[in-house]
Amino acid sequence: MIRIAVILGSTRPGRRGAVVAQWVAEVAARHPAAVMGEAEFELVDLAEYGLPLLDEPVPAMFGQYQKEETRRWAAAIGSFDGFVFVTPEYNHSVPAALKNAIDHLFAEWTDKAAGFVSYGVHGGTRAVEHLRLALAEVKVAGVRSQVVLSVFNDFDYTGCDMTDPTAMGRFTPGPQQEQTVNTMLDEVVAWSTALKPLRTAATAEADGRAVSV
Repeated sequence: MIRIAVILGSTRPGRRGAVVAQWVAEVAARHPAAVMGEAEFELVDLAEYGLPLLDEPVPAMFGQYQKEETRRWAAAIGSFDGFVFVTPEYNHSVPAALKNAIDHLFAEWTDKAAGFVSYGVHGGTRAVEHLRLALAEVKVAGVRSQVVLSVFNDFDYTGCDMTDPTAMGRFTPGPQQEQTVNTMLDEVVAWSTALKPLRTAATAEADGRAVSV
């Protein structure tokens, strides 16, 4: 069985991402791979890890993590075979907290697949473009299909005070969005499975180096 993390990439109070990520996790639980016992999906909330701005003295590629927060984050990410990133778009990019979380690690991301669910005024597509570039540098393979959610079309503001800047509305994704999630998950599961031999070989090589030392 492969394990896929649904990573909630926003840590802002009042974030829309919580309901979006929960919806993705619920759709994933009904995915054929989950029903057949071929894949397990777990919601990972970045806000629960309390990562500081990167303060590790050794570059992440060496894996010599000194901070307890980093080691905890590394253990979590290292236990997964693939990822689904749920992200808003902030100023043409991803939230700083998400980029910071990526930068904390290296090997734990490597040779794994990722899918993307974005939301925002423009659907968050520009955030995903940036995210794909950052993940490629840590050897994460981003699948083609992605889920794009509009804060106008996929949220219902009936009864909301639209003069309130914190008004979030009610998340109301259409049935076509669930199908898009399933298409993306098909690819993440397939790619995560296909990349598993690479991860196994890399682990064996690292273990061999450790023994020789």
